[in-house]
Order: sequence, then structure tokens, then C-alpha cells
Amino acid sequence: MAKKEQRERPGWAPPVLRGDRLEAGLRTLELDVRRRLDGLLQGNHLGLVPGPGSEPGEARIYQPGDDVRRMDWAVTARTTTPHIRETVADRELETWLVADLSASLDFGTALCEKRDLVVCATAAVAHLTGGGGNRIGALVSNGERTDRIPARGGLAHARGLIRRLAETPRAPEGVRGDLADALEQLRRPPRRRGLAVVMSDFLGPTDWQRPLRALGGHHELIAIEVLDPRDIDLPDVGTVVLADPETGKQREVHASALLRKEFGAAAHAHRQEVAAALRRAGAAHLVLRTDQDWIADMVRFVVARKRRWSGGVA
Repeated sequence: MAKKEQRERPGWAPPVLRGDRLEAGLRTLELDVRRRLDGLLQGNHLGLVPGPGSEPGEARIYQPGDDVRRMDWAVTARTTTPHIRETVADRELETWLVADLSASLDFGTALCEKRDLVVCATAAVAHLTGGGGNRIGALVSNGERTDRIPARGGLAHARGLIRRLAETPRAPEGVRGDLADALEQLRRPPRRRGLAVVMSDFLGPTDWQRPLRALGGHHELIAIEVLDPRDIDLPDVGTVVLADPETGKQREVHASALLRKEFGAAAHAHRQEVAAALRRAGAAHLVLRTDQDWIADMVRFVVARKRRWSGGVA
């Protein structure tokens, strides 16, 4: 039996983060994040936000507008092409998370629920932005209420924040999430420029676009879209009951080939609309799925950002 469970649940699957398995799950999550993120990135990354600093980084080809005081003459002489030397940010960074834990996130048909991936992504962001006097805070909304966790530094605070997310109660059925309101709460009062990370499945109306654009105008912005395979397509299972946990409405339908095609087309169109809205807001877009290796996806995202900062091709 144990061997069968091991085959069905790959080693990269998120741990169980509820009930009497919460404590063990949080310990496993911290170990996975430290071991796999550091192992796959091999310590050779700039975190999630670039910026000026005093530590020398990589050299890249000079581009119009670059500060000529950072010209790397040794590399320029060797390559006969002007290069500048990047620097690693050494300033304190304040990171704010907006975690959407509304009822649509209490769903998962693969290896975990979508809300579990929100907790996992929070652990990864805390690890990548921690240290050096950096601070992290969060606004956690389940639709019924929004909790604000003040931005502080230190490992103990980061662990406490991750626990708060994992222990956030589920909203009663029929309570709609309000991502736009959570974004507005982060905007006011104004904060000094930092990193804002928005985590949601972005299902439903896109009334969050305006506050997200306003947030992106003042902060470095990352949007983490959390998806389940059933958000994208319907399986060929005959008659099925579809339920909207945020309204409580249910509908029994026959999953015919035509319905599955129309469902897939509508889901694809919504995903495209979300991606376009995130681009307009200036947000870097990361997609995590309940049926994929979320840490590997996170690593690819960080590496691609590093290449863009250094002038390479993502």
C-alpha cells in the first residue's frame, strides 16, 4: 500500500497542509524549498528583484541609457564590444503578498488543492527574498474577511506568516472572493517602492485590473496564477455536476464532446484575457499547476528573470 501511494504521489508534490498533518507538512515544505530551490539554482541568482548595489555581478552588453560609470573595461577590451558590470542589490527590500484564498481555491483534482500551492509559493517567495534586513508582509483574503500581516524580517516571522496562510479558515459556501478589494487595501496607505506578489486563480470577473495596474505603477509586480487541470478542460466522464463554490450554484450537465470543446475554448479565452491584463499591469506572470512540479516551475521563472536583467534571452 505504501509503495502504491508513493507511485501515485511524486516526490515533488506539495505536502498535505491541513488537519493533523499540518505540522509535518510545514516542516516538509520548508525542507523542500531550501533543498530544491538552492540546489537547482545553485545559489547563482539575484532573488526576485534587481537593483543597484555594491557587490559586483555579471557583465552584459552596454545598452543606450546605461550608466557609463559601470563600464567594465576589461571585458570590453577582450570582446571589443562595450560591456557594463551589473551589481547585486544590497538594499533592504519590502515584499508584500496578496493571497487570494477564496472558495474557488479550495479545489484540486490532481496532487493538491490550489490553496496549497498558494502556501507553497509563499514559502518560496519568503525564501528568495529573505535575509539582509528584508521584510515580508501579507494580505490574506478568503472573501469573508481580509487579514493583514505586518511586514517584518527574520525567519521566525516568515514561518509564522506561512502558518497563518495555511491555517486561514475556508469561507462559507456562497461567499465570493474580492481580489480587487484586497489590492486596493495594499495600495492604501501608499508604501515605499518594493515587491508586490499577487497569488490567485484569477477566475471570474476581471475587475481587479485597475487596482493591479495602479499597484504595478509603484512596485515591482509578480502575479502567480494557480490552476487545476479542471479549470482548463472537462474530462469525458458522462454526466457530471458542476458547482460554483463562490455562489453555491450547481448544474448537472452531460460532458458531451461539444460541451467539452466549448468549455475548453471559454477557459482558454479567459486565460488569454488574464495574461493580457497582467502584461498591461507590468506584472511578471508565473503559472503554477496542481499537476506539475511547482518548484521546477518556480526555478525556471527565476532563471528567466535573471537572464532578462543581465541582457540575455529568456
